[in-house]
Amino acid sequence: MPEQKDKNKQIEPQKEEQNTDSPLDAASKSLSDALRISFGILKVIIFILLVLFLASGFRTIEPDERALVLRFGKITGEGEARILEPGLHWSFPYPIDEVVRIPVEKKVSLPVNSFWYYQNPAELLPEGPRTRPRYEPTLDPIKDGYCITRSAEEAFASDAGSGSDYNIVHNKWQLIYQINQPERFFKNMFVEKVNPGQKYFDVIKQSLKSLLRQLLEDAVTITMVNYTIDEALFSKQQSITNEVKTRLQEKLDRIQSGIKVTSIQLTASSWPRQVDRAFQASIQASQAAQQSISNAKGYAEKTLSKTAGTVAEELLDVTKGNKNVSDQQEKALWNQLAGDAQAIIAKARAYRKTVVENAKANSDYLKRILPEYRKRPKLVLQEIYQDTIETVLNNADEKIIIQPTQGSKNVEIRVLINRDPTIKPQSQ
Repeated sequence: MPEQKDKNKQIEPQKEEQNTDSPLDAASKSLSDALRISFGILKVIIFILLVLFLASGFRTIEPDERALVLRFGKITGEGEARILEPGLHWSFPYPIDEVVRIPVEKKVSLPVNSFWYYQNPAELLPEGPRTRPRYEPTLDPIKDGYCITRSAEEAFASDAGSGSDYNIVHNKWQLIYQINQPERFFKNMFVEKVNPGQKYFDVIKQSLKSLLRQLLEDAVTITMVNYTIDEALFSKQQSITNEVKTRLQEKLDRIQSGIKVTSIQLTASSWPRQVDRAFQASIQASQAAQQSISNAKGYAEKTLSKTAGTVAEELLDVTKGNKNVSDQQEKALWNQLAGDAQAIIAKARAYRKTVVENAKANSDYLKRILPEYRKRPKLVLQEIYQDTIETVLNNADEKIIIQPTQGSKNVEIRVLINRDPTIKPQSQ
């Protein structure tokens, strides 16, 4: 019995210990379950965030854009893969990758008025000032813009120290450009940082404005000095525009800008207002001179056409020996003669033909009568004389025959001056 009691005593403390540990085990279990659930939820959240992070790497490139992918600031890809074409593309999200969209199809217009004279606010109104604008008697280089042009053809060929005169002209330009090589543009052209809320295209236009204006001004200055003021204002504006475009494109290609000049337009051109009257008089004189020259050329062409045709000058050079041509070509030129020369030549050829034919006929006749003449010369001469008299008398309207009288020294001949009007001439 005592042993059984001792065993019971030993079991009871163990039960008490088990009773004291059971609340702790439940709490640990609850905490473990909570942590396990929390870690599970955290894994799901991390997975969702990772999916969202990776999904944010999809980029849509618009049809008028091309894009570059920068991975830690360096362009990724090789060859054509470096440029992203329009469509849906994926790359690592920022800050690993950065997608730079460059508008390549959009054309930007940039007006350049650096060479135009100063205008006050009233002159800039759409309808213009009601009164004549006031301006200084001389140009002000600080306010007025202008270009230098040479004065004449001979001035351009002369030496710089010969006192050659130059003229001033005002003009306005319009530049239209676009980006055609995105990678070169991104590498070599400075673009200001795009702040939140700004468009990259607007930042590009603002960043390039100063550079393109300076390059265009340089191209215009170099080009205009090769032309006269009349050519710059009237006759060769298209040639000047093409040359300015070529020079500007060469400068942009030299710095590898990736920019293409679409077009350049000379929107306005004028002489200085201070010499308006003199220039108007010069224009009128020039127009009168051109009209006189045009009239003279027209008269010359008309005279040549009436005289000999269009080949007159060329044929004259051939006859003078100034131009060497073959006999066949010269003959062809003669056949192309027209106008009075052709009529004269045709008449001369006909006369030549008549003379030659008559000479041949006379020659044949003399050859026929030569044997008979050698036998009886007096008879042949008398026959020729009679034939001639017969021919002459047949063509005469009236015939008066006077027979000589023998033995009479005084012979009286009376001729009726007033013909009988009833007698018809044979010519009719």
